Amino acid sequence: MARANRLNKLEAELAEVRELVALNEPDMREEAAAEQARLELAIPALEEEIKPLLVPPDPLDDRNAIVEIRAGTGGDEAALFAADLYRMYTRYIERRGGWKLETLSLSDGGLGGYKEAVFKVSGPGAFGELRREAGVHRVQRVPATEASGRIHTSAATVAVLPEAEEVDVTIEEKDLRVDVYRASGPGGQGVNTTDSAVRITHLPTGIVVTQQDQRSQIQNKAKAMEVLRSRLLDQRVAEQEAERARLRRSAVSTGDRSAKIRTYNFPQSRITDHRINFTTHDLQGVLDGKLGAMVEALKTADIEERLSVGGE
Repeated sequence: MARANRLNKLEAELAEVRELVALNEPDMREEAAAEQARLELAIPALEEEIKPLLVPPDPLDDRNAIVEIRAGTGGDEAALFAADLYRMYTRYIERRGGWKLETLSLSDGGLGGYKEAVFKVSGPGAFGELRREAGVHRVQRVPATEASGRIHTSAATVAVLPEAEEVDVTIEEKDLRVDVYRASGPGGQGVNTTDSAVRITHLPTGIVVTQQDQRSQIQNKAKAMEVLRSRLLDQRVAEQEAERARLRRSAVSTGDRSAKIRTYNFPQSRITDHRINFTTHDLQGVLDGKLGAMVEALKTADIEERLSVGGE
């Protein structure tokens, strides 16, 4: 309310100053023109501050986020790119402060890459800030395994889910099939010689969650159930968003995962977010976690789109 009152006051002042500028008095007109220039800068800046306050917050935005990165087309190179994305988000969270990252599972893709990386981000507004990262991320570069130096295109998908609470999703025991098996990969003798890994299949939807990074079967099942609840909640939210999307002109706020949202072009050191035509040539900086400018640009575009839809 205070900002709205200040905006009304500045607009009234601007109207008065414009009248003074129109007067045929040089001394007064020069002073009034300087004040007009100041107000014409201050008013749009204040309007930008007010815009987010006009959009009702999504109740899920303040939830923790579960992020799932999966290597797509491109074989080993796609797995290496998935690892790059995992490091990018890890460093962004470290740089941002106030959030905590907990890795839930990493699936080795060879050559230091990942077939899949799943992690939880805990902190105020985590899902609201990261949800626009969901989609297909494409990379264009010369693979480390390519001797001829040709540029290849590969991709990884990013899913961002709101962490579900037990009250959000009811899961019946009869709807689950739980399989246990011997974990593989690093972790020591205890991991590799006991049936501690867990695979949970949600029969009504066919969603499958595996977890093997914890030391015990109980811990793995608890983590797998946490991811399953979030996927089921995300499915429900996606169905609601699909309905709303018919009224939207873009996929900025729906997180449409079928669309290519961003291209990372190494030869030109360029990253472009195709949803809002945002481009930066600081590719290495972004991969080192300097995502703030892109996150803010997406947030602003989302707010403006929701305001325009709401006003139609």
